[in-house]
Amino acid sequence: MKTAIQNRSLNFDDTSIAFAHQSNSKLRKTYLIFALMNQNWVVKIGTFFIKLAIKLGLPIKLLIKNTIFAQFCGGESISTCQKTIESLAKSRVGTILDYSVEGEDNENDFEATTDEILRTIDKAATQRGNIPFSVFKVSGIGSVELLEKVQEHPELLTDEEKSAFERIRNRVDKLCAHAAEFEVRIFLDAEESWIQEVIDDLSYEMMRKYNIKGKTIVYNTFQLYRWESLQHLIDACEIARNEGYTVGAKLVRGAYIEKERRRAAEFEYKDPIHTTKHETDTDFNKAIHFSINNLNTLSICLGTHNEESCLICAELMKDKGIRINDERIWFAQLLGMSDNISYNLANAGYNVAKYVPYGPVEAVMPYLFRRAEENTSIAGQSSREFLLIKKEKQRRKTS
Repeated sequence: MKTAIQNRSLNFDDTSIAFAHQSNSKLRKTYLIFALMNQNWVVKIGTFFIKLAIKLGLPIKLLIKNTIFAQFCGGESISTCQKTIESLAKSRVGTILDYSVEGEDNENDFEATTDEILRTIDKAATQRGNIPFSVFKVSGIGSVELLEKVQEHPELLTDEEKSAFERIRNRVDKLCAHAAEFEVRIFLDAEESWIQEVIDDLSYEMMRKYNIKGKTIVYNTFQLYRWESLQHLIDACEIARNEGYTVGAKLVRGAYIEKERRRAAEFEYKDPIHTTKHETDTDFNKAIHFSINNLNTLSICLGTHNEESCLICAELMKDKGIRINDERIWFAQLLGMSDNISYNLANAGYNVAKYVPYGPVEAVMPYLFRRAEENTSIAGQSSREFLLIKKEKQRRKTS
């Protein structure tokens, strides 16, 4: 129905909407954090000294918890994320609880992580309107070394390794089955190319089981900075159409570019990443067009901080007469970043969610270091955030 289409124009420069959820004191703190993160040398030195302080056992947890952790994480546990969940919900922004503990590498930890993700699904089931997705990384519930061997040398697996991989498959199935039981959508996050094929195979196996009867529960993640990914999306959709299930697709640009290029050079194989950012942007936007034209088989979530891509999707929805709150189309950004996109989209009536990482402060430090480093490496990203916050501070002074 045309009457339900885009009843408000989108303006990602509208800081009054983007930061309405932040008090003056919170805005000042956000301003300070991004002012510091806007300086590459500050991030490098700060990261070094935080790592050193943690190693020496110095009491800096409270400082971290009240600054960078508070900016980018929801809490140390599911229950302590409730305040963030409720705050986002007031602005019609959903929460994606992301257990961001990294570095486990034994069966007990894999089982513990699986149990924690099951609890995030339970939480989503009890707050269906506020928590539209759950998420996990396969590397969080299984050995990266094993996943790499399964992908590159499956014929060399020992009986013990075959059993270990079967346990990984069972954990993935356990999570997806639990999500399907409560009708909670679940993302399998993308990872490095040398284990991504295994993750792809697992995700499609789960889609065949659970994305049936018109319900899209399981979502694979497509990294469009890889030159193969657009075709993979098209092929996945064609296979699903022929076999009678639906594809869930989270579209992202990608997060492992330096690691990918380094490994490709070291092992002398073709770099899996596009040569230029323009090529990545082109494929991402082509993926949006393809997805909007195939909603009979495909449900998507645009995991992006790119304003142009969000506007392209919104305009396509308008042109096609698609309701702005169509459940097959979601937008997602990280907590603490790109509020100008998230809150303005939500204010206009689109489906929006924030990734809300959580976990013990010490355990999520690798995530926080990466967040800070990525902000300095993304062209203009920190500056864009910083300038918008600065603009809102000035607006409040003069209003």
